[in-house]
Amino acid sequence: MVKLKRIDHAIDELFTYRKIGTDPAFSRYIPMVYDPIHFDWRDEFEPEFTKLFNGLMLRGDEEVNRVFSAVFPTEEVLERFISESSPGDLLFMHHPIVMECGDPKGKWGRGFMPIPPHFIEQMKTKRLSVFTLHVPLDYSREISTSDAWREALNAKVIGELLKDDNGACGILCEIAPTSTENLIHRSTEMFGIPYADVHGPFHNHITKIAIVAGCGDKVEAMIEAERMGAEAYLTGEVHCHIDNDYGKKKYEQMKSYIAQTTMSLIGVSHSASEYLVHSTQLKSWFEEKFQLPVTLLPQSKWWV
Repeated sequence: MVKLKRIDHAIDELFTYRKIGTDPAFSRYIPMVYDPIHFDWRDEFEPEFTKLFNGLMLRGDEEVNRVFSAVFPTEEVLERFISESSPGDLLFMHHPIVMECGDPKGKWGRGFMPIPPHFIEQMKTKRLSVFTLHVPLDYSREISTSDAWREALNAKVIGELLKDDNGACGILCEIAPTSTENLIHRSTEMFGIPYADVHGPFHNHITKIAIVAGCGDKVEAMIEAERMGAEAYLTGEVHCHIDNDYGKKKYEQMKSYIAQTTMSLIGVSHSASEYLVHSTQLKSWFEEKFQLPVTLLPQSKWWV
């Protein structure tokens, strides 16, 4: 058993989430999804979380016996966590709410969705803890969503993109000569997806790639990567398939860019692209740092 406080301290020491401060995305999206359903998230979630939107969201027993790890709090993830856990166990996630990004060969998604309140009540009743880490897990070059992908491809970081004062979410890498076809094959195999969302020209000789896990469907980031010499751009989402005005506008913007890009664009789904860090780097870190067992909670369907 390990004290919850010790785990929190170690996460903050590595990812400096308190120093980074309020998460710009979820400080907007959490009120956006919970206020309309009249869920009092300010009282239900931990006080510090309601200011930073990272860190300990729900506090259970102080003694942690097992860590569960997932990207999104989907219903299947929460059902497994609640049924397989013991009081004090910790669920570590990248996102505090679900994001349905849509399926390029199926239904478009609904965007951000709240955790159904009955799941929150069940986790509190069972005295379970929930910890989420969003942009700090993208920024770190030691353990991060994009660097786990780089590590799996045995690529070398030579630059950063999507940077701000706190860090960079994307990386430019050198890779042993490969092709678009090979990158697609390796991606579907690595992420366990039935197909990738592929756009742009195909290349037979690629030595520079950009990696942006999660929502990399940003034209400005792709232009930046292209300017830096990337021949392929690997990301969670190439196209936004969210069924609202925002999603449709982004889709049209990306269509215009795809028509003139020189890069191969390969999307593997938002959730799958960010799950890799959980199943590799984070799993090893929790096991080695705390000698705690880690249970991985993958989604049965990545394109949602």
